[in-house]
Amino acid sequence: MKERFIFVYQDVRGRHMSEGEFVEIRPHDADKKSRQEIDESTDTYDTIEWLVQNVPHHNGKVGMWGISYPGFYVAAGMIDAHPALKAASPQAPIGDTFLGDDTAHNGAFFLAANFGFYRFFVERKGAPAPPRVPFAPPFDYGTPDHYDFFLRLGPLANSLTYQKDNPYWRALLDHMTYDDFWRSRAVVHHLRGIRPAVMNVGGWFDAEDLYGPLAVYRAVERTSPAATNVLVMGPWTHGSWSRDDGDRVGNLSFASKTGAFYREHIELPFFLHHLKGKAATVPEAYMFHTGINEWRKHEAWPPRAAGLKRLYLSAAGGLSWDKPAGGEDAADEYVSDPARPVPYLGYVAIGMRGDYMTEDQRFAAQRPDVLAYRTEPLEGDLGVAGPIEVELHVATSGTDSDFVVKLIDVYPDDFPQPSPAPSPAPPPPANAVRMGGYQQLVRGEPFRGKFRQSFEQPLAFEPGQADLIRFTMPDVAHTFRRGHRIMVQVQSSWFPLVDRNPQRFVDIAKARAEDFQKATERVYRSAERPSSLGLWVLSEARPPAPTQR
Repeated sequence: MKERFIFVYQDVRGRHMSEGEFVEIRPHDADKKSRQEIDESTDTYDTIEWLVQNVPHHNGKVGMWGISYPGFYVAAGMIDAHPALKAASPQAPIGDTFLGDDTAHNGAFFLAANFGFYRFFVERKGAPAPPRVPFAPPFDYGTPDHYDFFLRLGPLANSLTYQKDNPYWRALLDHMTYDDFWRSRAVVHHLRGIRPAVMNVGGWFDAEDLYGPLAVYRAVERTSPAATNVLVMGPWTHGSWSRDDGDRVGNLSFASKTGAFYREHIELPFFLHHLKGKAATVPEAYMFHTGINEWRKHEAWPPRAAGLKRLYLSAAGGLSWDKPAGGEDAADEYVSDPARPVPYLGYVAIGMRGDYMTEDQRFAAQRPDVLAYRTEPLEGDLGVAGPIEVELHVATSGTDSDFVVKLIDVYPDDFPQPSPAPSPAPPPPANAVRMGGYQQLVRGEPFRGKFRQSFEQPLAFEPGQADLIRFTMPDVAHTFRRGHRIMVQVQSSWFPLVDRNPQRFVDIAKARAEDFQKATERVYRSAERPSSLGLWVLSEARPPAPTQR
């Protein structure tokens, strides 16, 4: 307030105090014929026009920011923007909710998060009114264990027992492929000719919308080269940069108050510069590198110092930078049983925990239906900065299967336990563990196998026939420290974060209990069929950084 900004908050059309009809993630209309045809871009334009005409004491420059769903509205408002809109910051925006944001990742439905969200996100009944607080009574799962609740729930269709009156939930189940319903709602397809300065913001551990800020940044880079377009990523969960210190997530400590640093030294200068003309420089990419707990400024993203190197699955649970030689049929197998899916957490909890993206993976490595590959202890630091390119050669005895790939940082067994915090200390996290041998999830993503050739037209597997799955996991900026190991895990369920795949080629929203079957999954690691992860490895040498505490 001391900078004398004028703040305006508005309910979107059809929600809370705003009139009109609400459409969830309203599609952008690029071919409007009249002023009666509206979308979020026109609503933003009209709002700004009214504000500059009716609010006194302004300088004619407008900025926008919003997190999560409001981040989507900021991104939509950048399209055909009002001339007064000079700066926009979409933060954790919904970029494409089927391919990588809230609804699904690579076609795999995010069950726990969506079930909880749509228990309270319902249609407005009656005339405009202030929001209720809380929005809805807490849902009683009848157990503290979400794994048990969703397993007993059975097939996805049974969720309608609890969501039958919510049309938004029904819409999710009616659109289980990347059809026009989802494509029309992907704002990244409409970001062309962007004129305002853009600062995209996201969290490396955002369990809801990590995909969005990265996709919006790349879309603006590709289609609007004249625009000021920067990217900021920190060690944060969903939206936490706006309210928290940002010094830790789960069992990880980042040795500084990254949230406060962002608000004071990145976000505020961006708006001061573009709205008030004060001198400030925000680099093309301002990224917090986990592992070494360090902010770095980059002239490009991925950094120009990074090169793509492939890390191959190899024999005896190893990982190698060298492509396999020989062994035409070399492969590893496991049996995936939908009746005993791999949990996404190693402890009892309800819903999707915001810190699962840093979770210790030792519990999963011990299961027979999880393949684990690791390097020898690293002889020096290895920095990775950019997206992760997955290439899996697989076969299944079923006709559909999911494949979950996880990149993991394995700490040395003698890694020191953090010192106790000074009193009064916050309670330890529910997932507190010994850090020696910790298997930190750096990045993990599911891929629904039937979408391996097209998200629009699913294709069954031929049982026992080798096939290829390629996909890209969201970016990381992480340094694997000297003495640590790199691990890759592969599995075929991640429950109840992701719904269960029956492993039979069906519309999963309509699957019956008898459709679920065990499947033997094979992951190849031969010269003819090499499975690997492509990592953008930084080439420059870095001085030692303090051990994480």
